[in-house]
Amino acid sequence: METVSANRGTARERLMDAAYAEVVAGAWAERRMADIASAAQVSRQTLYNVFGSKEGLLQAIVVREVNALLDDVVGLLAAEGADPAHAVSRSTRLILLAARDNPLLHAVVTGDRDLLPVLTTRSAPLIDVVGERIAVMLEERCPGVDAQVADAVADVSVRLTVSYALQPIDPDQAAQRVETVVHGMLRTG
Repeated sequence: METVSANRGTARERLMDAAYAEVVAGAWAERRMADIASAAQVSRQTLYNVFGSKEGLLQAIVVREVNALLDDVVGLLAAEGADPAHAVSRSTRLILLAARDNPLLHAVVTGDRDLLPVLTTRSAPLIDVVGERIAVMLEERCPGVDAQVADAVADVSVRLTVSYALQPIDPDQAAQRVETVVHGMLRTG
């Protein structure tokens, strides 16, 4: 078993990979922290030291997956620089398609009561990561929009996107609705 001091990054990634496999397999609820630590070949204490709790581990793997998705979103936002509201709309569509097609995100959206809080009652880490990226893009692309308006637009668009992921409608229709809201907020901001 590996300790935190030996190689924290490697142990962290192995733990996250083991947890990812359990979520995708639909076995998250039945797994104990000791099972995940064993699968990752680290001590249970290392798992607790790195993530604090099973919920902390789950949030970490979702944030990791969302960060990878956000790399695609950032590329899309850069390509759509002339129209920030359209860029946010296209990002919404990309995220909704990922929620449908990405094994981990789909498991969280359609998962059991242990997974759902990552998008509902304990969604702050996820909303913060996505919202921050959108707010930065808006501030860069809309010189007349101050940071407070950019933060509000980002927060509303992310919360709408999460809502559409939990109660799916056509991703194109959802993206259009988010674009309409963002256009309105940018005009009045």
